[in-house]
Amino acid sequence: MNQRVKMKGISTLLTLSLLLIFCSTFRHFNVSAELSSSTSTTMHTNNWAVLVCTSRFWFNYRHMANTLSLYRTVKRLGIPDERIILMLADDMACNARNKYPAQVFNNENHRLNLYGDNVEVDYRGYEVTVENFLRVLTGRHENAVPRSKRLLSDEGSHILLYMTGHGGDEFLKFQDSEELQSHDLADAVKQMKEKRRFKELLIMVDTCQAATLFNQLQSPGVLPIGSSMKGENSYSHHLDADVGVSVVDRFTYYTLAFFEKLNMYDNASLSSLFNSYNPNWLMSTAYYRTDLYQRKLEEVPVTNFFGSVMETIHTDSAYKAFSSKSVGRDKIRMPHEQEPAELEKRRELSDNSPNSVSGAMVSHLGLGPKHIGVLKSSISSIKSNCVCPIHNLWRTLQSKLDSIGDVETFVNCGLLIMLPLVAVATWLSH
Repeated sequence: MNQRVKMKGISTLLTLSLLLIFCSTFRHFNVSAELSSSTSTTMHTNNWAVLVCTSRFWFNYRHMANTLSLYRTVKRLGIPDERIILMLADDMACNARNKYPAQVFNNENHRLNLYGDNVEVDYRGYEVTVENFLRVLTGRHENAVPRSKRLLSDEGSHILLYMTGHGGDEFLKFQDSEELQSHDLADAVKQMKEKRRFKELLIMVDTCQAATLFNQLQSPGVLPIGSSMKGENSYSHHLDADVGVSVVDRFTYYTLAFFEKLNMYDNASLSSLFNSYNPNWLMSTAYYRTDLYQRKLEEVPVTNFFGSVMETIHTDSAYKAFSSKSVGRDKIRMPHEQEPAELEKRRELSDNSPNSVSGAMVSHLGLGPKHIGVLKSSISSIKSNCVCPIHNLWRTLQSKLDSIGDVETFVNCGLLIMLPLVAVATWLSH
């Protein structure tokens, strides 16, 4: 008898364990499905760029030039400064070794000063740390951090994340004193996805063994590309004899050469950009992953990440604009924006509404203010008595559900209530 009871108890515990495993698995897949469905249905509404130079010291001049070159390109293609986070680990423009004070060049011909009058640096010098970089991505800032230093993206954002510096197998050096590991980057991107901080994310890394930095990425909607594969170096393009150091890296140089042929209205695709990287020119192999990215690269314009071109609708009227996407949605206008005839019509409708007593009725019946108040209260009581009881019951249930603040607690309580019922059913089945 005791053995039989023990067997029933073991059977019950196994049933409960399987039920809990099933519920947790279902919840995990439900969250994943919700994230993927929200990504596919949310419209692309805005663009952001996070541009990071992680290297200090004069001999790393080219890394700052790389970042400022991308900064100039995305601004030219339409991303405004308020949606660019620029992080520069050192100030080469004001370095005592710089023969051209307050100027930075990416070419030996010195035709273009990258450090012009219109550069807004958000994180400078020792502010460029792994901690601050991860805080920018995840949005976990202290209260004192101003909005200009925050990545205020949302679920409709396309984000370009560009990083350049010295790296190795699954790490990127910051300030020559600390490292960003591949799992740190993957964890930050996962948090961004769960917090719906982007719709699509393009990660571009110009460093040695850049492809290894993407090994731990698992979040959908992410498209990473690196300048070199494992065991390969990322080389500089050319030396400026006047400056005395190399001024640009090969991968960034040929990226800029591609974009200099474009304007903000061109439809060049990401596929054309990625195919433009010739291993013989780079002296390394540009690597990109597409397993996390749902769309075909041939169908995605480069301006989806490197620019900010929004759809515009040209109309004849200043107020009435209808398109295939907005049919049936009238624009709400303030009273001062409405035509006089429309305002007069609204007044007439308001005067004839059931809740008001018109001036003609008052004058015709000779009613005073007291009678008008009694008449209004009678009308409102008649309307309240005409409400369907089923409607009242549904409204009560809906208000009860709305009062539940923590949905997760509600679900857990439901599971706890269900467990004894399952145990009893298992016991009776034996």
